[in-house]
Amino acid sequence: MTTIADTLRHAAEQLAAISDTARLDAELLMAHALNMDRGAMLLHKMQDPAPALFGPLLLRRLAHEPIAYIIGKAEFWSLTLNVTPDVLIPRGDSETLIEAALAECKAQAPATVLDLGTGSGALICAALSEWPDAKGVAIDASEQALYIAEQNIRNLGFADRCQTQHQSWRTTDWQDKHNHCYDLILCNPPYVETTAELASEVRDFEPGSALFAGSEGMDDYAILIPQIANMLTPYGIAIFEIGMGQLDAVGNMAKQAGLSCSAYNDLANIPRAIVMRV
Repeated sequence: MTTIADTLRHAAEQLAAISDTARLDAELLMAHALNMDRGAMLLHKMQDPAPALFGPLLLRRLAHEPIAYIIGKAEFWSLTLNVTPDVLIPRGDSETLIEAALAECKAQAPATVLDLGTGSGALICAALSEWPDAKGVAIDASEQALYIAEQNIRNLGFADRCQTQHQSWRTTDWQDKHNHCYDLILCNPPYVETTAELASEVRDFEPGSALFAGSEGMDDYAILIPQIANMLTPYGIAIFEIGMGQLDAVGNMAKQAGLSCSAYNDLANIPRAIVMRV
């Protein structure tokens, strides 16, 4: 009999060639194969026989498929979210936007929150978890992404406080429904250059429409930032995620649009969130 402990050890050795978190990857896949919590597995199941389902899951990971898509779940801001290849996998870097929002909204909690390009709904769900009296709106151009966002909004208990809307900011009249409505706007737009070199598990599996934004990664900022002032309440703020090296370019766009701005760094001390206000 091959035990779970032995199987995890061998799997981690194989995964080390493609992952910096090989042991964790193996444990998450095994827990998924067992349909149980990873902690409970580690405490109670290590000497049990390995399930047959684990092998196919391991092969998918060895082919660089992201763990989140294999198990259908990802963690963000201590929330468990459903994810599929229709949405970006929520990342810790994006939690910088929530940290910035909490710092900027200390004096007055936002009553209305907009998540532009919601994807999995990670940002709007995190915001609503922090401000229990706030109402939210989440928009996305992808109906498939909205379906996932709606699942997460409902599963986390926010359905009575959050609307979803199928909208694209690339249409001419989309913002008419949002004039001067929001105390807080959150946005993680596409910002990757189309020629950027990405890990295969990103380029080959995550939705390109949510990643790429033209030759300089600026296309969506150029559309959105000039419209932000008309969407904010008088004391509202907008917080956008930015990529490495994009602070000056995005900051200049904000200033040209009549917005003042400041930045917050992620855990790697890289500017990751730009805060804009009228």
